[in-house]
Amino acid sequence: MRTLYYVPIIHTSADLGSLSEEVKKRGLASLGEEIWKEHQKTVEGFWQALIDFFEGINVKGMKIYQDGMVGEDEVGKLIIESGALAGSKNHELVLKLMRRGAALVKTEDYKLVKEERDRLLSLTEAKSLIQKLIAFLKYKMVKNRLLKQRDEYIAGRIDETLGQDEKGILFIGAYHDIQKKLPKDIQIRQVKDVQKVREYQNLLPFYYKKKNQFEESGKYLISKVVI
Repeated sequence: MRTLYYVPIIHTSADLGSLSEEVKKRGLASLGEEIWKEHQKTVEGFWQALIDFFEGINVKGMKIYQDGMVGEDEVGKLIIESGALAGSKNHELVLKLMRRGAALVKTEDYKLVKEERDRLLSLTEAKSLIQKLIAFLKYKMVKNRLLKQRDEYIAGRIDETLGQDEKGILFIGAYHDIQKKLPKDIQIRQVKDVQKVREYQNLLPFYYKKKNQFEESGKYLISKVVI
């Protein structure tokens, strides 16, 4: 039996690179500085809970599958080290796992990742309202197709590279739907409940209308991982 630790993730600003300023700008505009800071604090707590969990697991020999990872070996290591240096909690955790004997695996198709990022950049870099509208419509037209293609590629990579009786760890955005695409002989162990992570992100824009529900969701994110 093959085993996959499934980790639905929430990206920090450091993960977003050139997109981070636009995301921060929109977050501050819609939520205000106080709530935005609380959100950032929750995300930090979420990653700390994951770090604490994996510190208690022997990861030697495990394979790491990372959202957006288009390289492996020295290239992959460089990407992870650069991300960790920039402040990415995700890459910081992956780097710790690698140093403890886990192996990074090329997870994604470069062309698909680049196409999605280019679409998002066009949206954030648009100057006028009409340019933003056009960029948004173009992204909306391809969003679901790109997500499906990426999911199929990732699931294929896991199936190809995770051997019998081996264990792997998948760090993947919560809106991806990889589980249904994986072979039945792979036992999936959710480190955090995917639906609850999605719920938190869905509730964020409606904080003032659903404050209690949002805060309860946030408490789950930072709680100790129990499998």
